[in-house]
Amino acid sequence: MKASIFLKEILDIGIRTITGVPDSTLKQFCDAVQLDGGKVFRHYVTANEGAAVGLATGEYLASRRPCLVYLQNSGLGNIINPLASIANQEVYGIPMLFVVGWRGEPGQKDEPQHIYQGKVTCELLEVMDVHYSIIDEATTQEQIKAMLSRAKELLSDNRQYAFIVKKGTFDKENEYAWQNGHTLVREQALKTILENVYNDSYIVSTTGKISRELYEQSDALYGNHEKLFMTVGGMGHASMIAYGMAQADESRSIVCIDGDGAVMMHMGALAFIAKQAPKNFLHIVINNAAHESVGAMPTGFSGQTYSQIAAACGYKNTYTARTETEIVAAISDAKRKSELSMIEVLVSLESRSDLGRPKESARENKVHFMGAVLRSEFKDRT
Repeated sequence: MKASIFLKEILDIGIRTITGVPDSTLKQFCDAVQLDGGKVFRHYVTANEGAAVGLATGEYLASRRPCLVYLQNSGLGNIINPLASIANQEVYGIPMLFVVGWRGEPGQKDEPQHIYQGKVTCELLEVMDVHYSIIDEATTQEQIKAMLSRAKELLSDNRQYAFIVKKGTFDKENEYAWQNGHTLVREQALKTILENVYNDSYIVSTTGKISRELYEQSDALYGNHEKLFMTVGGMGHASMIAYGMAQADESRSIVCIDGDGAVMMHMGALAFIAKQAPKNFLHIVINNAAHESVGAMPTGFSGQTYSQIAAACGYKNTYTARTETEIVAAISDAKRKSELSMIEVLVSLESRSDLGRPKESARENKVHFMGAVLRSEFKDRT
């Protein structure tokens, strides 16, 4: 099915506003929404999926029109609170239509962070009293019409309805592409960062291509990645994991390598970490102004910088780097000052087509990482 046809059917039931967080399974859908360019639909990429539910609530209160909220199924966790405590029919009764990318579909090979989420996707919607249909590449336009007819009835009754979208459901059409104006390649930037922090620090990295590139670069540089904890799921939580390590042992240097979309998803972490002001914490944000790992759609904060926000929150030192030389200088200065610091690295939208994935499971990564920490503690005692 062409995503543009799906959007036409959505339009026919009165949807005019689309909001959410991008997903690779929904890439063709997201491309079609972006290419619409506001001609038919108002479109907003929100900080997180729960925020999209909030926006949809406000839209309905003002216009009496339901919104479409799109998300990867991993984002269901972010919508549970506003869905249960605001939108549910037993509370305010706010109708909305969900389009959910099904990662980790049972029986299909996928990355480890999606396995359990994929198993419980349907159950979560059922528990939340959201009726749904599952669509795939064999679903016809006539079937979509019938599903939307049922959805319209439920929306009219102040309820919610969801499409669970399997991989390959939407045909490739015109691809949305853009450039952010930066020239530094992210993988080269990460290599430079590793060369300057790996030997004397432990690293917590965010989900997506950042962790995949760090994994390969660490192996190439040092023959191992044991000091790298890859937060393959839970987007937006890497900084708090890193802070948890930093506060547990203040003699240990902790580096969090974050992404701009991840920081935006749970930006309150910046204020919390700044309040604690750990001296052994270096926060590096790789900013390409896009959700690149899931299709390269611009974030809702694209074109802005995070170093200024960090400074306003109370980070002691902030830097913005656009070249490898600037990265090295910023890391050196942050190490010398030994205070809570953020380095924002502005990079282009670019990654290798042959970029690999970690060979170990998430559990194995945890075991190897904790083993490296334990060996360090033993070495320090002796």
